[in-house]
Order: sequence, then C-alpha cells, then structure tokens
Amino acid sequence: MKKFFQVKIPYLIILIIGVTFNAISAEKVEYLKTDWSFKGLFGKFDRGSLQRGYQVYTEVCSSCHSMKYVSYRNLAEKGGPEFTQEQAKAIAASFEVTDGPNEDGEMFTRPGKLSDKFVMPYENVKAAQAANGGAYPPDMSVLVKARGGGANYIYSLLQGYEDPPTGMILDDGVYYNKYMYGNKIKMANQLSDGLVEYSDGTKATVEQMSKDVTTFLMWTAEPHLEARHQMGFKVIVYLIILTVLVYFSMKRIWSRIETEV
Repeated sequence: MKKFFQVKIPYLIILIIGVTFNAISAEKVEYLKTDWSFKGLFGKFDRGSLQRGYQVYTEVCSSCHSMKYVSYRNLAEKGGPEFTQEQAKAIAASFEVTDGPNEDGEMFTRPGKLSDKFVMPYENVKAAQAANGGAYPPDMSVLVKARGGGANYIYSLLQGYEDPPTGMILDDGVYYNKYMYGNKIKMANQLSDGLVEYSDGTKATVEQMSKDVTTFLMWTAEPHLEARHQMGFKVIVYLIILTVLVYFSMKRIWSRIETEV
C-alpha cells in the first residue's frame, strides 16, 4: 500500500496541476466588451435594444433555441421590452399553440395568448437532436447566467467565428470560434450584416445584432434587474441616513456623559 501511494501520488499531483493550468488558461480569454446599459448600480435596460433583441431572437435563434421560462405577457411588463399590451397580444397571436384535449379528447392548435410560454421549436429533446446533428440546442431563458463570462461571453461568441488556424482539422458540422471553450462549436455562424431589418431603422450589423440579442438574453435571465437596482439604491440611501442619525445621536449622548463627569 505504501508503495502504491509513493508511485501514484506524484502522477495525481501532475494531473491536478495540468487540469488547473488548463482551467486558468481557458479563463484568460479576453472577451469583447461593450457599454452595457444595464451594468452598475444605476443600470437600466435599453428598451430599443431589448425590442430589437427580441426580433433577432425570433427571426434567427428561435428556430433552434427555446425559452421555456418566458411568457408572452412578460414582453409587456415593466422593466422588460415594454411592448404595449396590444403589441404583446399581437405577438402571441402570431404563434400557433398546441392545446387540449377538447371535448372529443383530441389536441388542437390555437393562436397564442399572453399567458402562454414561448413556443418550443421542437416537440422533444430527441427531435431537437435529430435536427441538429446530435447536438441539443440549449434553452436560452437563463443562458447568460449559465455561462462563465456572462453577457460578454455571449456577445463575443456570436462574433467569434473565423477560419481555423493552419493545421487544425475540424469534423463535419463543427466550426471554429475563438471564444468558444476548446474553440470548437457545432452551431454554424448565424449572423451576417443586414440579416434582419430593424423596424426602428437601426443598421443591423453583426456587432449590433449581437449586442441587442445579448441584451435581450440578459433580461430573460434577470427580468427584475432594474427593480433590484432600485431597491439596492434605496437601501444604500437608508443606511447612509441611519448611519448619520446614529452618529449624531451617539455624539450627543457622549457629550452629556462627558459634561456630567
């Protein structure tokens, strides 16, 4: 047993060091950065960017990626894209939703309602894998929070497609992305300049679409971010006022004690 540990422990140490080194190297990737309106204590979502981001998600991403935790009514709620109720109803009604069973025990389709969750692109996991070469497109509801690097990572990934370095051989259906862990990704490049036509006239460059859809994904992951920021600011103000009051109260009390002494 003693001999076993003498032989195996050095190898285990080398393995641990190697894994740690690789993890640190992966973390050193410098992601693209931009001025996110939602960052900081006073951060708020850009309404125009949220609405454009929803358009990019609907026209580009939703054919593969689901958002099972988001309802159409959320699109009209305060702190989000803030579409009007009529706009949100029209958006929901533009999708066919499977419902039922009816009186005959059969499932049926109907126009979507505000209370419905976003329509799923596939009926089940197997159907999704079959349509994507065995890969399962992740749900996007909380994708920003589920990936290291957060918004900057998603923003960078969408712009990180390049030709592979000389000598690197990629399997069929695998693409090179300099911001993807391992630099290999099964999702093809989805964005190109002018791919969507923004209704507000904003030029749809790859950079702009990446920023808008990432902002939208940040909202789906943090729908109460603005309310949380406002509450945090109020708490800070309250604590400052309380500290000042305690300070002057204690100062007054101690001044009386010193006078009596």
